[in-house]
Amino acid sequence: MRICIVGAGAIGGLLASGLAEAKHEISLVTRGPHFETIKAKGLQVISSNGKTIYSRPHVFNRLNGIGPQDLIILALKAHQVSAVCPFIPLLFQENTIVVTLQNGIPFWYFQGIDGPYKGLPLNTVDPNGIIISHIPYHRIVHSVVYPAAEIIQPGVIQHHEGDRFPVGEPDNTSSERINKVSRVFSEAGFRSPVLQDTRGEIWLKLLGNLSFNPISALTHATVIEMLAFSETRALIETMMAEGQAVANKLGVTIRLPIERRISGAEKLGEHKMSMLQDTESGKALEIDALVGAVAEIGQHIGIPTPCIQTLFCVTKLLEKKMLSTHSCVQLTPKTQ
Repeated sequence: MRICIVGAGAIGGLLASGLAEAKHEISLVTRGPHFETIKAKGLQVISSNGKTIYSRPHVFNRLNGIGPQDLIILALKAHQVSAVCPFIPLLFQENTIVVTLQNGIPFWYFQGIDGPYKGLPLNTVDPNGIIISHIPYHRIVHSVVYPAAEIIQPGVIQHHEGDRFPVGEPDNTSSERINKVSRVFSEAGFRSPVLQDTRGEIWLKLLGNLSFNPISALTHATVIEMLAFSETRALIETMMAEGQAVANKLGVTIRLPIERRISGAEKLGEHKMSMLQDTESGKALEIDALVGAVAEIGQHIGIPTPCIQTLFCVTKLLEKKMLSTHSCVQLTPKTQ
């Protein structure tokens, strides 16, 4: 297959490496030193077992000139999608599939459904509907990302743990194309079962992201530190409960109780959430899709989310301050 990965960061690069090993024709879209290094030396992925895998995908710093693709993997963070979405149609042919990997509430969430929330606009995720206007709903399948990986230097990705990329049709149907995507991912070395409840799986992961991520950005605490401190553990439980109430009002059943979700997170130990990593690097935060969208949906459907709303506001201000001053926020030892 001709596969283009738009946003070849840690997760996109991890997928690219496996898909290249499976002999697909891979094109990566990235930029900066990461682009320059991959172009000159190829891509390195250091697997969780210490093995280094080398590949030489085609690499581009723009979407022009790549040509039609069979499969597009949209591996950008949610807040980065709107800038590139006008150029995604350059990659389309008649049956091109777009796999969305974004954490949080995806831009297509209220498309293709019946009932009172059909087509509900979400300004936090897709202001003015620009993304869905360029990436049509009928092309989309979704994957929930469970692996943890990071770029440790340009062109080099460290895979820490996890290999699950479950995939699903937004309407939960079993289709020829979703089975194809599952098979392609599986042949690349990932566990990729077909989801029976795509939106339910989105919310299952989102409960962790909407609580752990903003608290980590504000406190600089790892997952185990947040859960070991009774006050933040209670706050996490409350935020998860608020998110679950929103999901339930939408008709979504989350397959694991909050207690199981928290006990699973404890196994991550001294893990830095992505929002903390971005705070320490001075990057834009995924706060809108992970936290703001849940508060916005709550307002639309009449479910109060006071803790989620509060954490969204203060973390959003932190992001604004960092970006406006070109700063990062890190804890440094105090000199005596």
